[in-house]
Amino acid sequence: MKILELHIYGYGQLENIEITNLHDFQVFYGENEAGKSTIMAFIHGIIFGFPTKQQTAELRYEPKHSTKYGGKIKIFHENYGGAVIERVKGKAAGDVKVFMDNGKMGGEELLKELTANFDKSLFQSIFSFNLQGLQNIHQMKSEEIGKFLFSAGTLGTERLSQTEAILQKELDTRFKPSGKKPLLNEKLQALHEINKDLKIAEAKNRDYTILVEKKENLEQEMNEINGSIQAIRKKIENLNEWKRIESIVKEEKWTKKELRELGEVEFPVRGIERIENLNQLIHPFNAEIHSLAERIDQLKEEAAGIQPDETFLKNEPALLALLEQVPLYDQLMQEKLQCETKLLALEEDLSITREKLHLNVDEEEIFSINTNIYMKNQVEAVSRKNQKLKEVKEELDHQYQEEKCILEELEKEVQLAVKQLLTKEERLSLEEKVKIGNDKQSIEVEIRNLRDKIEFYQQVNERDKETADRQGKQRKIQFLLFGMVLVAVTLFGSFLQQWFLAALGILGCVLVGIFMTRGTKVQKGIEVDQTINRLREKEERLNQKLQSTKYMEISTLEEQLLSDNQRREEHRSLNLKIKHQQSHFDKVIAKLEQWELEAAQNKEKLTSISRELKLPDYIAESYLLEAFKLMEQSKSISREKKQLHSKLQHIVQQQEKIVQGLKSFSHLYLNEKGLDLYNEAYLLRNKLKEEHSKQIVSQERQSKLSDLEADLRQKTQAFKQLQSEYDKLISSAKVLTEQQFYELGAKAARKEQLIEKMESLQSQLQYSILSEGERDHFLEVHQSEELLVECNQHVLLLEGKLKNLQENHASIKYEIQVLEEGGVYSDILHHYKQKKFELEEAAKEWTVYRLAQDILSATIEKYKNIHLPRMISKAEEYLSFLTDGNYQRIHLQTSGSGFLIERNDYTIFEANELSQATTEQLYVAIRLAFAVTVYENYQFPIIIDDSFVNFDAKRTEKVLKLLKRMDRNQLLFFTCHKHLLSFFERENVLYLAKGAVQIIS
Repeated sequence: MKILELHIYGYGQLENIEITNLHDFQVFYGENEAGKSTIMAFIHGIIFGFPTKQQTAELRYEPKHSTKYGGKIKIFHENYGGAVIERVKGKAAGDVKVFMDNGKMGGEELLKELTANFDKSLFQSIFSFNLQGLQNIHQMKSEEIGKFLFSAGTLGTERLSQTEAILQKELDTRFKPSGKKPLLNEKLQALHEINKDLKIAEAKNRDYTILVEKKENLEQEMNEINGSIQAIRKKIENLNEWKRIESIVKEEKWTKKELRELGEVEFPVRGIERIENLNQLIHPFNAEIHSLAERIDQLKEEAAGIQPDETFLKNEPALLALLEQVPLYDQLMQEKLQCETKLLALEEDLSITREKLHLNVDEEEIFSINTNIYMKNQVEAVSRKNQKLKEVKEELDHQYQEEKCILEELEKEVQLAVKQLLTKEERLSLEEKVKIGNDKQSIEVEIRNLRDKIEFYQQVNERDKETADRQGKQRKIQFLLFGMVLVAVTLFGSFLQQWFLAALGILGCVLVGIFMTRGTKVQKGIEVDQTINRLREKEERLNQKLQSTKYMEISTLEEQLLSDNQRREEHRSLNLKIKHQQSHFDKVIAKLEQWELEAAQNKEKLTSISRELKLPDYIAESYLLEAFKLMEQSKSISREKKQLHSKLQHIVQQQEKIVQGLKSFSHLYLNEKGLDLYNEAYLLRNKLKEEHSKQIVSQERQSKLSDLEADLRQKTQAFKQLQSEYDKLISSAKVLTEQQFYELGAKAARKEQLIEKMESLQSQLQYSILSEGERDHFLEVHQSEELLVECNQHVLLLEGKLKNLQENHASIKYEIQVLEEGGVYSDILHHYKQKKFELEEAAKEWTVYRLAQDILSATIEKYKNIHLPRMISKAEEYLSFLTDGNYQRIHLQTSGSGFLIERNDYTIFEANELSQATTEQLYVAIRLAFAVTVYENYQFPIIIDDSFVNFDAKRTEKVLKLLKRMDRNQLLFFTCHKHLLSFFERENVLYLAKGAVQIIS
């Protein structure tokens, strides 16, 4: 996932800020309080939610001067494409909306899908780190650094090492095998002491046990008597209840008997009420039906007397179309006069055009002449070509005369130059003499070169001698020092009577003396001397040759030869000019020939066009384009004339159509004859209005008739429906006459009264404590009063016995209380059980922490065997790069957590043995390797906040180069240190202004 743009509505001190075109490696630079931390918090808040008010450890960055809180981030996801995440103030973490480029929209669920269900803490522990992680290393004890680095490589933070420390601390505070202060150790000791007191009190408690057994037996007997009393009282309660409901139960039995005697009665629900309602409706419907039938007959008679002319109304559209065209008749007359006037003008124009063309072509033949756009283009092209050819001919004639004059002048200059050149024999003689002079010069040059070489070798020889003298002096000093050392060895050996050492010193002194007496002369450069001698002999021979040769003055000869060379060069130049001018002249000749060819072709084409246009050749040669335009004009006039004739004919046809149409309608529907056009139209329009009036009245009568007939059908249908319901009601009671229906209804009403009475009696018995079986049982008992008196006497007897038992129980309870107050056994026993319970609870807590520690250790081992090897391999690569290969390998501790670091000389260091800067480099390598290996499938941006300020320039440069190599994840680097900007491209740095909080380009 890559962040492309940030739009901050309001977040802390930043308001209405837009940051676009973020790069893969984006640097945010600004002084303190410029907004770097706010931008980082904004990115975390938009993606993972704003901090809630309960999260006091994090700032909410609510703006002080704006009501807008939140913003949006535009991202590109490698799997889902582009998206915009917008979060504004709302519920606890803010209201979020996600807009995908593919049109999909969503909220928190879609955002979790984009972020792979990462929460803020997990994201910050993996992809976001700052100076705090490095500062933690500074503040740790040496033995804790290895565990911290291991935790950073497994979880991304120090939480693993913190968790291990917390678990071990909790276990140590609860129990130690040989400890006294831990909680479990204290509780075990206290329980052991209470157990001793409990055994002493138990020996004194035998009488107490006997009394307790007696007390328990008395309590059991009292419980049995209480149960008997409760059973008898329940029986008394039932007898009293029976006395209350005896009459109701008997009445219920009589009602059930009468219902059985009535048997089954099938009668419609509310049958009497329904048949009376039907009788009240049927009679009025019958009267209304007769009244509607009479009114319908009356309306039919009225409608028969008013009937419009249907055939005339059917022709209404055609008639209206004719009537609407009557005003058009006058307009057509005006257009007819205009067309006739325009025709006369066109005849005049056509006559003038024909006179200009002076062609014997009639009006029909002129349409056959081709004057389309292609022909027009050809005419224009031929005319332009003809004009251009004339202009080109004039220009070519002028060029021909000009080039011809230039060529003749050049030929005259060439002839003059040839006469001034030396002959071949004269030039060969001069060259021979000059050659001899050149040999003398070459000998002089060679002699000068030999003298320079001799001087160079002499200087080399002198420099070698000086070097040899200097080396000889140095060797003498070395031998002298060595001799002094050997003399000292000889004296030391003699002093200690180590004769071998003394002899060795004497022998060394003798050898040094021999070498010194040989001298330090350097062998002279024999080869250099020989080379100098050879060069001097050659110089002498060349001097002899120079002295023996006779030379003449050659300056005059050289000038003659140079002058001849110049004249020959001018001759060659003139020849080249002639060739160049001849080429120009030939080109002009070729252009003239080309012109003649094009002129012939154009003339042939012009002749062809003139024949096609039926123009004479003399007109075509000079006035082809003008003639073509006149022909087009003549053709256009003839075409317009033809169109006017056609329009005039159409106008006459329209007039005749209007007149004939009105005549036909007046003949069919009007009685008057010999009327003009306008009177016929007026009378036909009036007749149409009359027929429409008749039609409206007829339609009103017909509509009313239809309504009455529909009402009649509705009433008839309702009447039939009521009659059908009446018949169904009689048949549902399974009777034939209405009288039988009423008799059956009375019987059904009696049964309904009995059922209601039965329901009332049952409702009174509903809350009785006696069940139906118990009530049937009491119906058979005839001495309920005597039974009630007997039960009351039995209760009194049992209550007296219970009272005696309660007195004995109180006496024994008092004796037990005296024993308990004197022996304190129960207190000790209660205290023992309480301490035992507390010990068990504390042991459970210790077990929970112990299990958590075991699970954490198992998880660490699994991580070390599965994920950690690949992460360590990548961390080794990063560490080697950061330290220039000084530290190359990272090893795991054989037990527990922590790392061992191997230097390039195979020396192993624990993490706490490294220097502070190297430890920080190791931390950076582990964090980056963790992000790109364990979480390589999650390409989130890596956010770094001024984490390398403690590095020197070289280490800073190395770590930034490493970051630039990580091209899988986008990097957002925040810094307030200006000297770091030199490591980045200018376009990758975004400057944040202090105070105004503006983005500076």
